[in-house]
Amino acid sequence: MAVVLIIDDSPTELHLFQNTLEKAGFDTLVADSGEEGLKVARTAHPDCILMDVVMPGMNGFQATRQLTKDPQTAGIPVIMITTKDQETDKIWGMRQGAVEYLVKPVANKELIAMINTVMAA
Repeated sequence: MAVVLIIDDSPTELHLFQNTLEKAGFDTLVADSGEEGLKVARTAHPDCILMDVVMPGMNGFQATRQLTKDPQTAGIPVIMITTKDQETDKIWGMRQGAVEYLVKPVANKELIAMINTVMAA
């Protein structure tokens, strides 16, 4: 089954996303910071990454930029997920290498469909 890495500093969001994805048949990995997410991505090579934007330390934009520049992780699609619904943030996220951008709260069906879409591309 496909493996999705969830990077979010909120324990509640991590639990909700993990629960939703596992019920849909995905295997999941979690990281509670951008720095930890980079380590997990480099060792586990997930099929897709859900990336929160606003995190202390390394934010989601910075982590995504590092993932897309690293030959080990450059091929992993990153979906940015944030509470900020601003067009400039979406554009900035896409420029950092994200393939999609979703705004929290995300409907479960929309999340699953988006993950399946980006992994099929």
